[in-house]
Amino acid sequence: MKKLCFPILNMFESGEGEYDYKKSHRTILLVLGLLCFVIATVSLVFTLKTGEFAGVIPIAVFGITGIVCEVVGLLGSDQAVARIWKRH
Repeated sequence: MKKLCFPILNMFESGEGEYDYKKSHRTILLVLGLLCFVIATVSLVFTLKTGEFAGVIPIAVFGITGIVCEVVGLLGSDQAVARIWKRH
């Protein structure tokens, strides 16, 4: 899975130096990703019900945000999690 998600992980795992990581950062990142997926799903349902294509934008934004959060939260190193929160 790490090879498949390499483009996303590489953005946050590159670089060296000290970073400030706490276990709660990873937990919050996973919860944030889940909430983004919920918002994207609700937007999808309403877009399909109304037939308006303007709902595609929040679906894409929240869907991509959810994917990035979940990939970094589940597969990323401690440095990647700290870097996504800009705690370096």
